[in-house]
Amino acid sequence: MIPLDIWSDPICPWCLIGKTRLDRALESRPDHPFDIRWRPFQLNPDMPAEGMDRDEYMALKFGDADGVVNAYRPVVEAAEQSGVTLDLPAITRTPNTLNAHRLIHWAGLEGRQTAMVSALFRAYFQQGRDIGDPHTLTDLAEGCGMDRDMTERLLDSDADAQLIRDADRDARARGIQGVPCFILNGEYAITGAQPVTLWQEVIDDLRDGAAR
Repeated sequence: MIPLDIWSDPICPWCLIGKTRLDRALESRPDHPFDIRWRPFQLNPDMPAEGMDRDEYMALKFGDADGVVNAYRPVVEAAEQSGVTLDLPAITRTPNTLNAHRLIHWAGLEGRQTAMVSALFRAYFQQGRDIGDPHTLTDLAEGCGMDRDMTERLLDSDADAQLIRDADRDARARGIQGVPCFILNGEYAITGAQPVTLWQEVIDDLRDGAAR
């Protein structure tokens, strides 16, 4: 297997779009060689622990309503083209994603990492749930087959919080400034929400190279 490390944040719409496109390519190439590993990157590492009101956050980041619309127009268009459902009006809070990344890390220890990432994207972008809220995160963990009581205890502690902060800093130190960022076999970087066809070509090239 070839490691495919994906730096992502569960509140990043381009990460959701990029994952959806990658998923389509993987479905069309079930013999793909990838061992997928999700890595933490916080779009807002200085976000208050309790998060922020969504409207307040958007105003600070993009200015007036026209600025918000203009900023999200490419996202909405790309989502529609990719068949990705977004319910942006349902989102009322922008969370700090440290705990979400801790949950992704723990899910990875149980072989449930991609399922957890999918659940977080779905909860935030399609259901408008606050994925910074420990109760929400516990519900999502249980839905992915993780132990509810253990998850509650872990979230109530600072377990692996520094590990996530350090991993985020390490990502920036290696030059990752935006997500999604895919690094293939520890060497080759593919940035952004790439089309399905690009991933199919990458898989085909890898498969052809292995056959030679």
